Amino acid sequence: MKSSTALLIAAALLALVGCNTVKGVGQDLQKAGETIEDAVKKK
Repeated sequence: MKSSTALLIAAALLALVGCNTVKGVGQDLQKAGETIEDAVKKK
């Protein structure tokens, strides 16, 4: 019983970390896109 609880907690933690990572990548891509748009507008 204890091992299944530990496995469930570990899976939940991994899911949370994965969501934060994907969110961070999305934010980085958004900033890169904004930088490109600004560069194009200046030309």
